[in-house]
Amino acid sequence: MGRECVPANASKEFIVDRQEISPQSISRRAALARLGSTALAAGTAGFAAAGAPRRAVGGVLSEWESKINAALKWVASTQSTRGHWNAQNYPTAMTALGGAALAMSGSTTTQGPYARHIRRAVDYLVSMTRPNGLIGDPFTDSRYTYGHGFSMLFLSQVLGEEEDIDRREELTDILTRAAKFSGQAQTKSGGWGYVSAKDGNDFDEGSTTITQVQGLRGCRNAGIPVPKEVIDKAKQYIYKCKNKDGGISYSSRNRGSSRPAITAAALACLYNTGEYQGKEVEEMSEYCKKQLYDLSSGEGSFGHWHYTYLYYSQVVYREGARSLEFWTKYRDKLYRKIFSEQQADGSWSGNIGPIYVSSCNLIMLQLERGFLPIYQR
Repeated sequence: MGRECVPANASKEFIVDRQEISPQSISRRAALARLGSTALAAGTAGFAAAGAPRRAVGGVLSEWESKINAALKWVASTQSTRGHWNAQNYPTAMTALGGAALAMSGSTTTQGPYARHIRRAVDYLVSMTRPNGLIGDPFTDSRYTYGHGFSMLFLSQVLGEEEDIDRREELTDILTRAAKFSGQAQTKSGGWGYVSAKDGNDFDEGSTTITQVQGLRGCRNAGIPVPKEVIDKAKQYIYKCKNKDGGISYSSRNRGSSRPAITAAALACLYNTGEYQGKEVEEMSEYCKKQLYDLSSGEGSFGHWHYTYLYYSQVVYREGARSLEFWTKYRDKLYRKIFSEQQADGSWSGNIGPIYVSSCNLIMLQLERGFLPIYQR
């Protein structure tokens, strides 16, 4: 992305990682350009062939492509005329996740089979922006920080591909105000709750904190101003919530036992910020490996399976840069499990709703396509 920047305090590993983004972004445009009118006329199948993951390093198996395409078609077909998706009254969060799932296929707001759907998702999120920077509706959504964080993440990923100057300026303004809102919503402990600190009695917890950090990281990578101290406070919050076994507890106020889901999400976000090494990170990585890598734990043993593996798949994918086998062994088991639960129409059902589960699964299944910078190695 042309607007991406590397923070001055980034670790060596993070600098290398971000330098790899520009070729990926270029390859995204190149892949779309290669489609031409013939591939677009052929529909999604033609697009998948042109934008397929790299095969030389053991990319997604060809027999899985049709299943991924079926899921993408289902997501696109269930979008409302206003451009949003909804589940349990979380339209902002679901729209950001659904839009990200489609964008990971390689389509942008102007090119590809899902350009119209992505553009409509962006339009909806723009319409949900408040003067104070919040993306969402605080009157109908009691956990609006989730939608706000996911929206920052999605919009920051499409910003670099937006070709309309006026829309780019609009998105830049929206994300600048959104990042400022997040900074002001941070609690004294450095985390976030379901609502902003001033609205929620300074309560914070792990899962919403992760959503904000990854959204802010996406903004900063796209050139949006994000104060360093906000990210630093969030990292210290994560470390403060770490238990002796390497896992992360629910919140700074309610430590309790370690939560595999929150630990996986926290580790993914630390990787996004360039934190790949250190005692805390290594202990968290080892905890996740013991709890999650073999996929033997049932959903009931820790809850929120799709949330957990949405983030842990990102962790293992990044760690796969050091050991390809570590990623491919895990990937094959994860993908087979996901596809074994896919329904005839291409979707998945589960906790929260089919658009949530299907979007999470599609993000996992398309990591190797490497189109969105936030998910790249």
